[in-house]
Amino acid sequence: MGSLNVNRNVSDAFYRYKMPRLMAKVEGKGNGIKTVIVNMVEIAKALCRPPTYPTKYFGCELGAQTQFDFKNDRFIVNGSHDATKLQDLLDGFIRRFVLCPECDNPETSLIISQKKGTINQACKACGYHGPIEINHKLNTFILKNPPDVNPAAQGASLTEGKRGKRSKKQQNGETNGDGRSSPRSENNDTDVQSTDKDVGDNSEEDSEWAVDVSEEAVRARMQDLTDGAKGMTISDDLEKSEKERIDIFYEVVKRRRDEGSLENPATHRELLAEADRLEIRSKAPLVLAELLFDQQIYAQVKKHRLLLLRFTHEDAKAQKCLIGGIEQVIGLHQDSLLPKVPLIFKLFYDVDILEEKVILEWATKVSKKYVWRELSQEIHNKAEPFIKWLREAEEEESDSEEEDDDDDVEIQYDDRAKASPLKEQPKKVQPAAPKVVDDGEDDLDIDAI
Repeated sequence: MGSLNVNRNVSDAFYRYKMPRLMAKVEGKGNGIKTVIVNMVEIAKALCRPPTYPTKYFGCELGAQTQFDFKNDRFIVNGSHDATKLQDLLDGFIRRFVLCPECDNPETSLIISQKKGTINQACKACGYHGPIEINHKLNTFILKNPPDVNPAAQGASLTEGKRGKRSKKQQNGETNGDGRSSPRSENNDTDVQSTDKDVGDNSEEDSEWAVDVSEEAVRARMQDLTDGAKGMTISDDLEKSEKERIDIFYEVVKRRRDEGSLENPATHRELLAEADRLEIRSKAPLVLAELLFDQQIYAQVKKHRLLLLRFTHEDAKAQKCLIGGIEQVIGLHQDSLLPKVPLIFKLFYDVDILEEKVILEWATKVSKKYVWRELSQEIHNKAEPFIKWLREAEEEESDSEEEDDDDDVEIQYDDRAKASPLKEQPKKVQPAAPKVVDDGEDDLDIDAI
């Protein structure tokens, strides 16, 4: 078994950060087939990370469940996976969660703040300290399983520790809601367990767990469920399709609209950050148009101008999506809005939400992307007076610029014309003296006269 550079982009043979080459062994067959990473403990030690982190990372990237058998140091990924493929995935884990973003050295440690829900990275080589800004499913797992916590004792999702506390409370004589002691049960456990089989052999502890069915305990368990769902949302949402992410953004905007907080600048920043998180910023105007506009679009545009500008300013793609949203709104309220199409487009233009070049580009092509083609054609026809005005204004501006250029040329010519005599004046040739014609007579001597 050879060793590799931790950062495999470095080809230096004397690079001092080494790790064992990953070894994988496929076991079982059919639905029970699984891949055991034989030397995961040694690899994790070389990376200064718990072995559960890279194993869980493999599961996230491959869409497979993972199992941790701490007693026998077996770290398993369900399914059949090639060692070369897993080695390549390990490079991704190292790049995201091990190497320092400043100096690319692996001498880093993770600092977890479960209260704030943040993961920070500290480098011993260059002194860098900053947050891990990558959104990944593994982030949630790391927050629930800090590096300084022994997962074999705590349980991978930390629920085992909570159960232990509740068991102690039961042993101290705590009663349920109707005044009776809570019964102990092996098969009626209502606590939330990790979806992966992360916990080792703890069947003996399971038999001693007790279920607290008091109102406070049930409420606490429901809160755990809610908190877990919120934590998973951060990374899971990016795994969803674009349509699903747009639906998530729709619900957020709808909630803020119903609260009446859409005119608050803080809400603007929140919605912009949410769109960036979901990676749908350019598509967000479609949602805004659907939720903000109806027959009163003329007043609503002025009311929500600042919010719309946050998404469309100097973003041609977002402006095109907004035009698509406007077409959809017009389609829903054709009787009242179709006659006002030129005014609607002029309003968006006047308040700087839509740029001239985007509107003119839209006018060149009838599309059925957002509404059916016949309606799109009708909207284009209705908008023609405004489009014509816009083109004429552009031509006039262009002609005016050309005239300005011509004037500049004439001024330069006049200046030269006026200046040239002044420059040439010193060189002006004086009239020649009258030429004396020699008529053959002797010259007169003035002294003789």
